[in-house]
Amino acid sequence: MNKRTARIALVVLIGLVAVYGGLNAQTKVGTTAAQFLGIPVGARSLAMGSAAVAQQADVSSLYWNPGAAAQTQTSEFAFVNTNWLVDTKFQWFGVLLKLDADNTFGASLTQLDYGEEQVTTVDEPNGTDQRWSARDLAISLSYARRLTDRFSVGGSAKYISQTIWNESASTVTFDVGLLFVTGFHGMRLGMSLSNFGGDLQLDGRDLLNPIDIDADNAGGNKTLVGKLKTDAWPTPVFFRVGLALDVVSSESFTATVAADAVRPNDNQEVVNVGGEVSWMKMLFLRAGYKSLGMTDSQEGLTLGAGVRYSFDGLGSLGVDYAYNEFGLFGNLNTLAIHVGF
Repeated sequence: MNKRTARIALVVLIGLVAVYGGLNAQTKVGTTAAQFLGIPVGARSLAMGSAAVAQQADVSSLYWNPGAAAQTQTSEFAFVNTNWLVDTKFQWFGVLLKLDADNTFGASLTQLDYGEEQVTTVDEPNGTDQRWSARDLAISLSYARRLTDRFSVGGSAKYISQTIWNESASTVTFDVGLLFVTGFHGMRLGMSLSNFGGDLQLDGRDLLNPIDIDADNAGGNKTLVGKLKTDAWPTPVFFRVGLALDVVSSESFTATVAADAVRPNDNQEVVNVGGEVSWMKMLFLRAGYKSLGMTDSQEGLTLGAGVRYSFDGLGSLGVDYAYNEFGLFGNLNTLAIHVGF
């Protein structure tokens, strides 16, 4: 790692810490919107306890650390599906394009579908002919560059939208990340700052209501329309630092351990840990533990497995599964399909 690259890395690190330092006053539970942005992406990462900021294996790095995307070896598409809490559906689509050895472009779509229900009112408690639904959506564009064979940086611009029946809110946020590959057993050091940007404020036609400004006096104009005002809420910002280390690495067998420290702007700091063993880079077993250090956390043990097969000159196909304990909410299952090209 030359002096110029070291200076760049230092500037980026200082910048990330300085920006995140301004968020210290917002460390309260329940003070942010768009909580779906904190749902972990990727069956591999989830099975390893969400210790993923220093990993460089697949397209899910677009979520965890856009700087790691430049270190991937091939272009890849992935689809991830999780049966999330209280019968909601969480889905993620991502594509990673290797433009050349140093430059990588990525795009992803995240959605949390709450389903739909029949509208009920005081006069019609059994339901009307209308149905209401809610959905969260995020669309992200990413770019990553390898500055050297060991150091890479990247960033993402993200459009975020939340909709509940006739009301919606949207904003734009940004992610930035970096990855450094050391010469010690392939140890990787990663850092990322996610969802830094604007606030979300609901607006829509249901906030319009007829109003009588002076109801105590006759002769008022009862056709006047007033608009209810909603507050603006910030997005959940995540500051992650982590490392991953190949404790065993051979042509037939690899064992990797990883750990992340995560500091959100609306909750307690936590540590996530995990590990993976692979045979011939074809069969994978994974385990981890989430949210160490959080009081009364519902999350904990994670397990998973995967298989990947490479076709000579035709890319690869992989399937990953993850199991996540979630306390009172039951257990979660995640399935991911990866196509390399």
